[in-house]
Amino acid sequence: MKKSHIVLLVLIAAAIVILVSYTGDLSSYETVNSAKQKEGKFVNLIVKMDKAVPVEYDPIKNPNYLKFAVQDSLGGKIAVVYHNTMPTDMEKSERLVLKGKVQGDVFECSAIVLKCPSKYKDNANATQGAQTAMAN
Repeated sequence: MKKSHIVLLVLIAAAIVILVSYTGDLSSYETVNSAKQKEGKFVNLIVKMDKAVPVEYDPIKNPNYLKFAVQDSLGGKIAVVYHNTMPTDMEKSERLVLKGKVQGDVFECSAIVLKCPSKYKDNANATQGAQTAMAN
């Protein structure tokens, strides 16, 4: 074999190793229980707010501290701490996607994405009512 072929094979092997290591860092959606088993690792949770537990947020005292409880679709519950301002209409959101890590009994959240399809349902009902009125 030529030296150029050997160098090429080594470069290809190195590229494969790098790609495999990056795919290991990609996170998928987890349940609360599986996230607890991966304590300290970055995960994404799809949950809804547990309305039975009050939200701790005082924007005057500390606008960058939000604590609330969530529940996943399998019934797993966990307290969430978010060190940023409370997202607008978070209580109205049907689902939340939380990005962060489990630390002990708390999910340390770094980002919150709100899933709120209900605001589109209201517009669809209004549009349907307008179409009915036009037909009469």
